[in-house]
Amino acid sequence: MYLLFQQMNNNQHMMDSWGSGSGMIFMGLFWLLILGLIITLIWFLIQKGAGSSQSSNDDSPLDIVKKRYARGEINEEEYRKMKKEIDQ
Repeated sequence: MYLLFQQMNNNQHMMDSWGSGSGMIFMGLFWLLILGLIITLIWFLIQKGAGSSQSSNDDSPLDIVKKRYARGEINEEEYRKMKKEIDQ
């Protein structure tokens, strides 16, 4: 009986060492996948941020003056003066 138990333990240890080796490979692949997803997410967020700043650069001069007036950066007199100069 003792020999049977010892053989089962030896077989189990052999399986453990084989299993842990392949387990380490799968764990490494898992972490590479997680790292790839994080890098992809960061890249996507950077691209999204860059796209929104480009659209504000495409505003016409009149649009910029209107936005400045709406934000209260310039008063009505300055708005009308700038609008008149742009229309010329």
